[in-house]
Order: sequence, then structure tokens, then C-alpha cells
Amino acid sequence: MSAAVSFVEVTELLGAELQDLHLKVLAGEAHLERRITHPRVQKPGLAFAGYYAYIKPGRVQIIGESETAYLKTVDRRERRRRFEKIVEVPIPVFVITKGIEPFPTLLELCRRRQIPILGSPALSSEVIKRISNYLEDHLVPVTRIHAVLVDIYGLGVLLIGKSGVGKSESALDLITRGHSLVADDRVTIRRYPSGDLIGYCEEPAKHHMELRGLGIINVKDLFGLAAIRERKTIDLVIELEPWEEGKVYDRLGLDETVFKILDSLVPNIRMPVATGRNVANLVEIAARNHVLKLQGHDSARQFAMQLEAELERKRQHRKAPPG
Repeated sequence: MSAAVSFVEVTELLGAELQDLHLKVLAGEAHLERRITHPRVQKPGLAFAGYYAYIKPGRVQIIGESETAYLKTVDRRERRRRFEKIVEVPIPVFVITKGIEPFPTLLELCRRRQIPILGSPALSSEVIKRISNYLEDHLVPVTRIHAVLVDIYGLGVLLIGKSGVGKSESALDLITRGHSLVADDRVTIRRYPSGDLIGYCEEPAKHHMELRGLGIINVKDLFGLAAIRERKTIDLVIELEPWEEGKVYDRLGLDETVFKILDSLVPNIRMPVATGRNVANLVEIAARNHVLKLQGHDSARQFAMQLEAELERKRQHRKAPPG
């Protein structure tokens, strides 16, 4: 598993994912390696008004039309003093929206402090939305797991297990039954502030599977759009493992275990694989059963309760005096 991402460099904002904002470097082109460490952006209006404690380190600072209009009402000497106070804070980057020209004093101080300034012709609302979404997606904890992720009845099921145990073959069987592939072999997982674990496949492996004896296949081309999903919440982990003679396996389904991913706990089922067992069928039934549990119908526990009630009834019957 890889370490969680804890920063985004300013230069990454200039990549293809935000190209619709048409960001360009207005100052600090030699210092684009500065690190953004917070997913929320900030408009520094209060700081411009002299409340410097409100400006937070590590955040992208957005300067729009309202901030610029206010600063024009401030005396030039006082404006410079406030700029000097603000650039003392470890700010990774200023982004000026709506094609507004930055104040020469701010340009000078940012060059001196090695703080990049980016400009965009887009409205502040659009810049804030796009950069916030980008940062939220790239600053959350991330890991990569050797596994297969499939969508079964709307449930994100992660198949894990040793290489060669049959994860991809089971997933292919599930696809032919009408379910969908999210990722094969290498699943990238991000944990969002909501607690959701979202899995997906990175390029160039997206939509592809590796099958021993066949090689690489394109699931989208072979089975159509309905056979793939771009990303999916991980709701259940099924661990496929070779059957071991003499090993004790859960017979009733009462042993609830969990699998930890990025410090989040996901329900886990250990499923033995043996010759003659239709693994895809068992995985599908496990997914159905988990959906029932989420709806409040736990077959194993209901059976155990009924069995216990019947045994208790028989015990009471034996204790009852004759006649």
C-alpha cells in the first residue's frame, strides 16, 4: 500500500484537469513547487481588512472582484502594509480571477517572498468550485491494493487474495452475469471526508483485465458500456483463499469480521476456493445477502435465534411436571 497524499504542488494546478480555467503564471514561475496542504480554498477578504489571523497557511487564496474593489478604497501605504503582513504567512499561491490585473505591490512582494500568483479569466465561483473539487480529490488519503473491484447489484465488492486464486476469472464470470467491472489487478482507493472509500482504476489499465492464457482484454469493447463503472464505493471485501483440508470455516455466517482500508473498517468475508466450487455464484450470493443485511434481514442471526428459541422450548418442556 502506498502512503497517503498530504500535499499538492502549485504546478499541478496548471495540468490538464483544470485546463478549462486557463490558469497562467503571473509571478513566481520559479517556485511552483510550493505545497498546497489544505483542500479548502480561501478568499482573504478579512485579512485584507486587517484581520490577519483569519488567513490560513497551506490554502489557495482566491482574489476576486470584490476583494480588488475593496483594496482600491484603501490608502496605498496602508494597502502595502497589509500585503506585507499577509505574505508573511506561508501561503502556497494566490489565484486572481476574472482576468483582473494584480496590484503591482502584491506582485513585488510575492516575487520577493517566492509566492506564485496565478491568473484566470473565469469567475471566482467557478475557480473556487473547480479548484476545491480538484484538491478534495487529490489531498485525501489514497492507497493501491492488488485486488479486483466489481459492482454487484449496486454494491461495491472488493475481491482480494493471493495471485492466481481466481479473482479476475470470478470477476469475468460476474460480468457475463450482468454485473460491472470497476478495476482489475490494481485498485486505487481514496478515503473522502465523508468516510466513503471510493475505488477506481488508473490509466492505462482502465476497462482492461488480465486473464491467464488469454492476456489483456478490453471489457468495454467486449461487453459494452453496461459492463464497466468508472468508480465505486467499497461496501464489502471478499477474501478468496485456497481451501485447506481440516481448517475450520464459518458454517453459519455468524462470525463477523472486518478489513481495514485507510483506517476505515469494511465488512469482510473469507471465502475458501476449491475445485468444483462456483466462486462467482458464491460471490454473487454473498453480495445479495449483504444487501439483505443492510436492509435489516440477517438470515444467519434469524436462524440462530429461531434455533435457540426451539431449544429453549424443548428445555422448558422437559422441566415441566408430568400430568
